[in-house]
Amino acid sequence: MRRGYHFKNSIALVFLVVLFCCILVSIVSMFKVPDIVIGNNMNLLKASGNDNLIGTFGNMMIDMLPEDLAFTVFLPSETAFERDLRLNKSTSLVGGKMSDTYAVISRVLGFSTVPRALDSAMVPAGKEVSYDSLSGLELFVSKDVGGVLVVNGVRLERVDIRRGKLVVHVIDGVIMDAEFKQSVQPDFDEDE
Repeated sequence: MRRGYHFKNSIALVFLVVLFCCILVSIVSMFKVPDIVIGNNMNLLKASGNDNLIGTFGNMMIDMLPEDLAFTVFLPSETAFERDLRLNKSTSLVGGKMSDTYAVISRVLGFSTVPRALDSAMVPAGKEVSYDSLSGLELFVSKDVGGVLVVNGVRLERVDIRRGKLVVHVIDGVIMDAEFKQSVQPDFDEDE
């Protein structure tokens, strides 16, 4: 029998190379752990245990954005939603108030979202950079002396939370323009 007879046939050689590559790709792909998908509306922030970091209103706000586009959201903390916007889980998410709550949250989303991914490492120390939000409000982002990010004078509590291409930074306040701020300020006549 002639040595190397099977490999002289070019079709057999190509077949063996393709077969070897397919087996190699199959083996390598088995080592890649797939992402866990939890339900239709569950997102990675909820699945990763960060639900307490961003809260109910934060999740509502983030769910309004597509996951496959790059955005940066300066998300108010749950405390900031209650303190600055008077949104409370027990009263703002019931009955007719639900549509008002969505309107407020979507308005805040426009003020505090930048149409690009912005990690905390991308902000140079000692310099202020500006970005236009979705609503056109100019956001000024800098790092303070301690290296903490600050946006429009509000310090960030948590940075670089990821969900797909979204970058979420939790802030201790609400970014809004003067007109919207005036509309959500408490009526002082109610207390008297």
